[in-house]
Amino acid sequence: MAGRDETEDRHRLDKWLWHTRFFKTRSLATAAVSGGKIKVNGERVKPAHAVRAGDRLTLSIQQQVLDIDVLAFPARRGTATEAQACYAQTPESVQRNVVLREQHRLAALSRPHSDTRPDKRERRQLDKLRRSQG
Repeated sequence: MAGRDETEDRHRLDKWLWHTRFFKTRSLATAAVSGGKIKVNGERVKPAHAVRAGDRLTLSIQQQVLDIDVLAFPARRGTATEAQACYAQTPESVQRNVVLREQHRLAALSRPHSDTRPDKRERRQLDKLRRSQG
């Protein structure tokens, strides 16, 4: 079973991303890798690229940039706690995302917010304003 030993120390990138629950489906993971949203050790790769323990992945997901280190390879797509044991986010990435989250929170506070939903007349006025701006 020499072939089995070789596959245990590496994994397809799209499968690893799906198994570790970064994406809901493997096809979404494949599309993200093909679209350049995922980089391995700073390089753009294909979905079938072999990921090894110790590789650094840079993921651009939902307006966040995550830098993670690959630690292990899950045998299946299990629970979230099993998936989180397979990678570690770098301290720089954690700090960057804390700052980004705080910026989003402050931006949300500065936006005007009403207590109720706009009625039909207000909605029409908002649509007219948006059309005139863009």
